[in-house]
Amino acid sequence: METIDESASQVNPAPAPTNDNRVVPSKGVKSENVSLADNSLLVDISDALSEKDKVKFTVHTRTSLPDFQKSDFFVVRQHEEFIWLHDRFEENELYAGFIIPPAPPRPDFDASREKLQRLGEGEGALTRGEFLKMKEELEDEYLATFKKTVAMHEVFLTRLAAHPVFRNDSHLRVFLEYDQDLCAKPKRKLDILGGLVKSFGNTTDEIYLSATVRDVNDFFEQEMTFLSEYHNNLKESTQRADKMTSKHKEVADSYIKLSSCILHLATLEQPPMERFLTKVSETFEKCRKIEGRVASDQDLKLADTFRYYQRDSHAAKCLLVRRLRCLQTYEAANRSLEKARTKNKDVHAPMEVQEAEQAQSTACARFEAMSARGREELVDFRVRRVHAFKKSLVELAELEIKHARAQQELFRRSIVALQECQ
Repeated sequence: METIDESASQVNPAPAPTNDNRVVPSKGVKSENVSLADNSLLVDISDALSEKDKVKFTVHTRTSLPDFQKSDFFVVRQHEEFIWLHDRFEENELYAGFIIPPAPPRPDFDASREKLQRLGEGEGALTRGEFLKMKEELEDEYLATFKKTVAMHEVFLTRLAAHPVFRNDSHLRVFLEYDQDLCAKPKRKLDILGGLVKSFGNTTDEIYLSATVRDVNDFFEQEMTFLSEYHNNLKESTQRADKMTSKHKEVADSYIKLSSCILHLATLEQPPMERFLTKVSETFEKCRKIEGRVASDQDLKLADTFRYYQRDSHAAKCLLVRRLRCLQTYEAANRSLEKARTKNKDVHAPMEVQEAEQAQSTACARFEAMSARGREELVDFRVRRVHAFKKSLVELAELEIKHARAQQELFRRSIVALQECQ
C-alpha cells in the first residue's frame, strides 16, 4: 500500500479490547514500498498504545539532515495530529503540482467493541468452550484492526519522508521533532460538516472544470478519464473484497459453533464414539484457525491494497483538478490581457497593459511548472501502483497456496486419526 503489511507481526497474546493495547512493530517488516535509497530521513512508528477513545503513536525518526537538532529521537502523536500535518501539505500552494499522500483513516474499533459487548451479553446462550473461542476470535480481529491502523499511519509518514520535496517541509520537521502536543483537537460536528461541504465542493469543481475548461494536453485529459474510471472500479473492488473477507469470517465462526457442539455431544457418548467425536471437534477447530488466517490475509493483501489506492487515486485526481483550476486562471489572464490591449491600443505601454502582461506571465509560468511536475507525479504514481499491486497479489497467492496445503494436510491427518478411532 504501498503494500500495507501488519507492522506488528510479532506481538504478545491479544489483550481484551477493554484494556490498553500496545503494539511494537517488528523491525523486519516495512509497510511501505517507497524506495529508501536515500537514508537521510527514516521514519517509523516504533510503538502504539490504544486507549478507550484514542490511539497514541510513538514516532521514531533517524536522520542525518542538518535541519534537525538530533539524529535519533521519538515523539508521541495522536491521529488528529496526523490530519493536521496532512492539511498543512494540502493547503500549501507550493505543493499544488504534487500528489499529496492520503491522510490515514481515523482509528475505528467501535465494531469490534460492539461485537465483544454483544458476545458478553449472550454468554449464557453459549457453552463455555464456544464462548472462549469466539472471544479469542474477536480479540484477534480487534488486534488485527489495531495493527493495520498503526501501519496506515506509518505509510503516510514514510511517503512524506521519502519524497525529495516533502521531506524538507517545516511542518513535517515540527511534527517529527517537537516533543509537545501540536494542539490538534478532534474535529467537532461542525468541523466534520464543513469537511463534507468542502468534499462536495471539490467534486462540484471537478465536474464544472471538466465541462468548462478544455485541457490543452492530451496526456492530462486521458489521465483524468482513466483515474475517474479507475477510482470507481477500485471502490467496487474494495466492496467485493470486503464481502469476500466477511464470508470467510462467517465460515470461521461456523467452525467454532460446530466444534463446540460436537465436543459437547462427545461428552454424552460412550468412550469409542467420544474419542471419534473429539477428533472431529479438533479438526473443525483447526479449520477455524486456517479459515481465520485466510480471511485476515485477504483483508490485508487485497482489500487494504484496494482501499489505499482508492484514496491515493483520489489524491491524484485532486492534482488534476488543481491543474484545471490553474489552467482556468491562465485562460482568464489571457482574456484580461487581450481586453486591456484592445482597450488601450492607442496608448503606448499603459500601466493597465503592463499589469495584465505581468499577471499573464505569472499565470503561464505557474501553469507550465504545475504541468511539468504533475506529469512526473502521475508517471511515478503509475509505476508505484503497478509495483504495489504486483507485490500484494503475488504475496496473497503464495499465502493462499500455503493455507490450502495446510488444510489439505489437516484433512489427511484427520482422516487417518478418525480411522484409528474405529
